[in-house]
Amino acid sequence: MNAEAEAGAGSTGGAGNPAAATSGTGAGSETTRIHNIGYRNYDGMRLGRAYARRSLYSQSLRGAYGLGRSAKSKVLPMILFAVMCLPAAIVVAVAVATDLKSLPLEYTRYAIFTQAVIGLYLAAQAPQSVSRDLRFKTVPLYFSRPIECVDYVLAKYGAMASALFVLTGVPLVILYVGALLAKMDFVDQTKGFAQGMVSVALLSLLFGGLGLVMAALTPRRGFGVAAVIATLTISYGAVSTLQGIAWASDRLGAVQWIGLFSPVTLIDGVQTAFLGASSSFPGEAGPSAGVGVVYLLVVLALVLGSYAVLMRRYRKVGL
Repeated sequence: MNAEAEAGAGSTGGAGNPAAATSGTGAGSETTRIHNIGYRNYDGMRLGRAYARRSLYSQSLRGAYGLGRSAKSKVLPMILFAVMCLPAAIVVAVAVATDLKSLPLEYTRYAIFTQAVIGLYLAAQAPQSVSRDLRFKTVPLYFSRPIECVDYVLAKYGAMASALFVLTGVPLVILYVGALLAKMDFVDQTKGFAQGMVSVALLSLLFGGLGLVMAALTPRRGFGVAAVIATLTISYGAVSTLQGIAWASDRLGAVQWIGLFSPVTLIDGVQTAFLGASSSFPGEAGPSAGVGVVYLLVVLALVLGSYAVLMRRYRKVGL
């Protein structure tokens, strides 16, 4: 009965109410209202894109080592980090115990020596950084506001490169500190340490970009892992095999140019040409300074190309 009374009152009010008649909307105006349910406007300071970009970078970098995630997510990156540091600690222990005058392993050679560990780390963490956003379709939410495509790409690329730099740089710090504790020549060790840090910084930019490109091509993490491993491992195996064949055939010039087709040998060639490193090419036939310029240009082209591919990919995904 209350419902009928309200309906009758509503229809009566609609016919006799001057406001309703004037609006010309009839009974429909009685069902259309704007309610104030108590939400308040935000009057505080808006931190903007720069803060959001830094936050995404920090979160991605922490996530690369499982920080802020479950205990299970910390196991693999921490194990790989420990495996990266273990040879450096052993080298330092041997150098101190035997009173060596120089380290048995050069700073610039360390990343080449441990490339398998670096590849496994990249294959595990690059898909984790970007594949979940693609799989759960959260990228458009990032781009709603205030982050734009360039902010997302810079934050993810920077975080991945930084994570690799930590992975490859900390063992060099262990070597350097151990060398100083063993009272090795300060100038020589500082020079070698600086050359090694430049080398791993370039490696981190190159590997980070290539890893993210491979991982961003598919939302499936397993495919991303396989793509990263294939890019690093197959290319290095093929290039090393071809270099060995060229060396056995006395085609020394071909050994240098074949090295352009693998990320690992690219870094090896650059540090051989410009950072005073010994080459891992057959017969240590590393590139000269002239060919080294080509190596450096190819590395820079791959870094910039990786950034361009990521920008193109996320402009499409963010639509």
